Amino acid sequence: MFGLTKKEAAILKKLNTPIKIQDFLDTLPRNWEKNGDTCLSPRLVLSNKKAHCIEGALVAAAALWLDGQEPLVMDFRATRDDGDHVIALYKVNGRWGAISKTNHVGLRWRDPVYRTWRELAMSYFHEYLHDRTDRKTLRSFSAPINLKKFGSRWITAENNLFDLAGQIDAARHFPVAPRKNLRRIRPADRMERRANRLVEWKKSDPRT
Repeated sequence: MFGLTKKEAAILKKLNTPIKIQDFLDTLPRNWEKNGDTCLSPRLVLSNKKAHCIEGALVAAAALWLDGQEPLVMDFRATRDDGDHVIALYKVNGRWGAISKTNHVGLRWRDPVYRTWRELAMSYFHEYLHDRTDRKTLRSFSAPINLKKFGSRWITAENNLFDLAGQIDAARHFPVAPRKNLRRIRPADRMERRANRLVEWKKSDPRT
């Protein structure tokens, strides 16, 4: 059980489908890192009862692994003035889907309908908008990263997993499009800008 306590294992074992994992992550408040940067392990997420994107992806990957599936994640890189994003990946009947912890409308769950992981990654491009400028900022994405190659101690680590986050970020990334094409991106329209202002968890919420 990867060193999990009985309580921790019981929680994760109940999350035996991607939908159940996503539903669980949706109940967790957004981790606004009010006391400084964090990269919480699944153990610490379960203890603190909050998570941001990579923390949610690690919980999802741990639950998938516990269920006998591969613990896969994908890293997204944005422009320098915007934040990166990490999702967990799963496959059903040869089609890719994604589990995602996010505070915004666009970068959420993906159903298992994508033939390739690139196809899935590109489904995030249009809604990957900057919080304040509403520009489309996704620029590259990694191939699936199997967390098995890092062992299993990350699941129950009592410290921040900054080294693991760095190794995920250092993985090979692929551009979404040639630079010339990126100059022709249409700005988000009025309705898209309104949708991008919606957030699930406000920073003022004491649970975050």
